[in-house]
Amino acid sequence: MPDLVRQEVMNAAQLVVVKVGTRVLSQADGSLDDRRVANIAGQIARLWQAGRRVVLVSSGAVGAGLGRLGLSARPTDMAQLQAAAAIGQSLLIESYNRALEPHRLHAAQVLLTAEDLQDRLRYLNVRNTLLALFKCGAVPIINENDTVSVDELQLSFGDNDRLAALVTNLIRAPLLVLLSDIDGLYDGDPNDPSTEIVSVVTDLSSAQSELVCDRKAGEQLSTGGMTSKLQAARIATSAGENVVIANGRQDRVLDRILAGEEVGTLILAEGKAIDSRKRWIGWSANPAGQLTLDAGACVAIQKKGRSLLAVGVSAVAGDFRKGDVVALCDEAGKEFARGLINYSDDEMRVIAGQSTERIAELLGSRPYDEIIHRDNLVNLG
Repeated sequence: MPDLVRQEVMNAAQLVVVKVGTRVLSQADGSLDDRRVANIAGQIARLWQAGRRVVLVSSGAVGAGLGRLGLSARPTDMAQLQAAAAIGQSLLIESYNRALEPHRLHAAQVLLTAEDLQDRLRYLNVRNTLLALFKCGAVPIINENDTVSVDELQLSFGDNDRLAALVTNLIRAPLLVLLSDIDGLYDGDPNDPSTEIVSVVTDLSSAQSELVCDRKAGEQLSTGGMTSKLQAARIATSAGENVVIANGRQDRVLDRILAGEEVGTLILAEGKAIDSRKRWIGWSANPAGQLTLDAGACVAIQKKGRSLLAVGVSAVAGDFRKGDVVALCDEAGKEFARGLINYSDDEMRVIAGQSTERIAELLGSRPYDEIIHRDNLVNLG
């Protein structure tokens, strides 16, 4: 019997981002399992036929490449790892395309780097491309462009869980589904027979501290784990979207999730959905600098929705210009918000801690009363 909360969430999810982990798509030896690819593709096709649109973020390229090369473990050499990704990506997209063709759908390969989502114009272009692909009857299949990544391959976005969350924010999808070989969040040790799956999470901060259980690093070919999934869930739910963590190896898992059945763990959105521009400010753009705020300014921004004034800034770090994104941190150094700044780093070092009335005196003019206007501020949750 469908849960009423789940049913409401799923009925609203006409646009869905699905992330499929390496372990869902791999055979025991790490090579690509074409049957599982076909199974996932078939479920996506049924969602399309029901009028929903799906963006797929798919891992598995490196694993597929390692299988084709006869390697049983991820190479430590960067060039060899990128070579495996290049070989495996072609196998992966070919497998998806074969599986989607009988349903009259196309597989559209979209390879991204972190810079594609950090730059505002490229960010908007990616969004427009994804929406255009829907009109062409194509399923966007996204992966990180591993062959040109320079940050340890898995550290550009962090992993595909985070990439999927950023894509969810990019296209404002009401639902993100993270599929791995884990059934969901457990209320205890997964190896304990009495442990149960947590059906719904309303307090993600509590879940992050109490419900995380990862495998040992040496036991997997993939790079993500439950910690990364909860971090990804934080990105999506803070922007007002819902997340499901479920086992992609279960029969008809997507069909059942979108039907509102109690499958996996549903993590509910925190508050109302925020607009696209603020999503880019909060989670996609790379902060060019950092401002440390006093306790009063932190409360004004987090609790009262106020703009940031110069008097609340106690320290300035970084090299930034007017219009750049900067991180806002409390006195303990914890980042809690981001925003578009109205002054350069040099100007901020002069006016930090000063009253608004003194800005003109110190700088020769006062183009803005606010250091960051509340319309350009995003609390990270």
